[in-house]
Amino acid sequence: MQAWQVHELGEPGEVMRLAHVERPTPGEGQVLLRVRAANINFPDALMCRGQYQVRPPLPFTPGVEICGETEDGRRVIANPALPHGGFAEYAVADAAALLPAPDALDDAEAAALHIGYQTGWFALHRRARLEAGETLLVHAAAGGVGSAAVQLGKAAGATVIGVAGGADKAAAARERGCDVVIDRREQDVVAAVKEATGGRGADVVFDPVGGEAYTQSAKTVAFEGRIVVVGFASGAIPSPALNHALIKNYAILGLHWGLYNTKNPKLVQHCHEQLTELAARGAIKPLVSERVPLSGAADAVQRVADGVTTGRVAVVPAAENGAAA
Repeated sequence: MQAWQVHELGEPGEVMRLAHVERPTPGEGQVLLRVRAANINFPDALMCRGQYQVRPPLPFTPGVEICGETEDGRRVIANPALPHGGFAEYAVADAAALLPAPDALDDAEAAALHIGYQTGWFALHRRARLEAGETLLVHAAAGGVGSAAVQLGKAAGATVIGVAGGADKAAAARERGCDVVIDRREQDVVAAVKEATGGRGADVVFDPVGGEAYTQSAKTVAFEGRIVVVGFASGAIPSPALNHALIKNYAILGLHWGLYNTKNPKLVQHCHEQLTELAARGAIKPLVSERVPLSGAADAVQRVADGVTTGRVAVVPAAENGAAA
């Protein structure tokens, strides 16, 4: 089969190499899956650089989220068991962790439903306890995780303010359903949020960016508001001023979604059921901006790493032969 492999750490576009390799052999409790579509996540780039908390042995195949097909023809969503990741024609995954792919979504959309939407759901509902009528501020609202949070916030009955960088991303955030969109390149984010909320601020802030975005979050969070820290796409990890949290009476919450897979896997299953129901009634739908063939994976991962994409980019191995995703 064909698979992308990383033999040395560095930028994805430089260290990912397409090779002919043997199909992976499932271990105990694992299954072999034909990859129908693999969604690109920022952690894929971090793993190539050796900067992610999970460091598979070299050589490894990146790709942490797929829609695959079992040997008996079932369409499933899975997190491949590294080092046999999803940017390949076949991958392996733990049988107990397979989730049914929603009928309402195609392969690329189903591949993009898992990590980003689970992250958004756990952040908004499990950690921040978002309520209908509250105001939600989403940083990187046009990105994969951010656009998921926007849709989930709207589905929960919140007013959603999205922050994006540039006219194209602002348009994408508006298309995802943001009530207010702030272009951070053209506007003062803090002033714009305060204007949009009548000076009150946002009840919940969803922050996958860190750095300057977190500074803006602390300045715009409302009384008894909640800031959920889900990542540091900017590369800068902030050091919160706890005296500021005390004075303004807000909460800083962390979310590491992967922990639920081991600490409380039943919640992951429950979340998937909620997401499947939302997808079935059209309340959420992953924004797949590009579907690239397997041969284009390295370039696509690099573009995601560089922050120049909107929504999700999916690698579709069958597209090499002209098949639809």
